[in-house]
Amino acid sequence: MIDPLYVASGFGVGLLVGLTGVGGGSLMTPLLILLFGIHPTTAVGTDLLYAAATKTGGSVVHGWSRSVHWPAVLRLACGSIPASALTLLVLWKLDLRGDAERNLVNLVLCFALVLTATSLIFRKSIMERYRRRMEQVDERTTVIATVVTGIVLGVLVSISSVGAGAVGVTVLLLLYPRLPMATIVGSDIAHAVPLTLVAGIGHWMLGSVDWALMGVLLLGSLPGIIIGSYSATRVPETVLRVALASVLVVVAGKIMFTELNLQSAIVTALAWSH
Repeated sequence: MIDPLYVASGFGVGLLVGLTGVGGGSLMTPLLILLFGIHPTTAVGTDLLYAAATKTGGSVVHGWSRSVHWPAVLRLACGSIPASALTLLVLWKLDLRGDAERNLVNLVLCFALVLTATSLIFRKSIMERYRRRMEQVDERTTVIATVVTGIVLGVLVSISSVGAGAVGVTVLLLLYPRLPMATIVGSDIAHAVPLTLVAGIGHWMLGSVDWALMGVLLLGSLPGIIIGSYSATRVPETVLRVALASVLVVVAGKIMFTELNLQSAIVTALAWSH
């Protein structure tokens, strides 16, 4: 039996990804954890493969519209793909189980959500302050900075499935100030495809992917991201950014609050047992 709530969630998140290049992991992973009670690691693994599929749809649309800057995509991937593989190797070697695994995912997820919200809210002021300066940066520095950005995104996305959207878009805007916004979003989505695919396959090998859940989410999200990608130029960007950032801050606070409550309950239980 297909749960219409999962399909609706997939459609809503897909629509946001298409409109803004943001919202995939930053909304779907917390949604799966908080609303549907999915284990954080399974939520991350499932969301990564789900994101790879949805963002393939979005990148095809952007590629068709010629709004992808392929050199930037390749540079990001040169950093993010090896970083993702290395991060997953470390996670496999650590062999975290139960609470330790959940704590790590929730902690990195909260950090990534706050970072995403910050980049959404302060993007305009960051651009006004640094854009002119970044226009004078030489090509070699831009290439190195793009690869380093890819490395950071590779680590963040592999653990939390969050970061490739708003953070990637903000950094690309700074590093490639002459590119139009549609090309920045298209390039960010195109880069997210190989990154989420590699990280998702890694999580699948670690046993943290729910295939049935992913299938249901895709039913809603693929139409959502195609509609969103076509509508990207017709929606006021500032309204979307502020609304999305507000949701992310609330979600990060909720996850942290739940985590702290759980920790205090464990400490109390241990104290009572002694």
